[in-house]
Amino acid sequence: MSKDFNAIVSEYGPLLSRIASSYEANPHLQQELLQEISLAVWQSLKAFKGTSSLKTYILRVAHNKAVSHVAYHAKQPSSETYCEVENSHSSNTLSAIGNISNSSRQSPESELAKQSKVSLLVSAVRQLPVQSRQIVTMSMEGLGYQEIAEVCGISSTNVGVILNRAKKSLMEIINHE
Repeated sequence: MSKDFNAIVSEYGPLLSRIASSYEANPHLQQELLQEISLAVWQSLKAFKGTSSLKTYILRVAHNKAVSHVAYHAKQPSSETYCEVENSHSSNTLSAIGNISNSSRQSPESELAKQSKVSLLVSAVRQLPVQSRQIVTMSMEGLGYQEIAEVCGISSTNVGVILNRAKKSLMEIINHE
C-alpha cells in the first residue's frame, strides 16, 4: 500500500463525510458514523489487494459500515433527547454535500436557495431504501455503473435499473414536499 492513512483521509475525507451525511440525518450520529467509517477504512487497508481502485475499495467499506450503522440504529428505541440540534448541521454538512463554493460571491438569497435545494435533495435521498440510497450516493460522487456494480456486488445493468427507479422516486419525493 503506497498511501498512508493520513493521505487517504486527506484525499477521501470529504467523500466519506458526504456518505455519512447521506445515511444519517442527526449531526451527532453523522460524526459517530464518520468515525466508524474511518476506523473501518483504516482496519481494512491491509486487506486491500489492488484488484479495484482505492476509491472503489474505500467506498465499499464506507457503504458497508453505513448500512450496518443504519441497521443498528433502526433497532434502537427512538430517543428525541439524543442531541437533535440541527444548527451545526445546516452549514457544515450542506457545504460538504453540495460542494457549495464560497469563492464565487453570490448573494445571501441565492446562497440560501442553493442550500435549501441541497437540503431537500439530501432529505429525499435519506428516504430511499438502503440499496437505492447507496447507488444514488455513489452516482452523485461521479462513479460509473461498473464501479458502482463492483462496490455493491451487482451487475452494471442492475445498477442502471436501480438508479433509474431511484431517480423517479426522488422526483416524486421532491415534488411532494
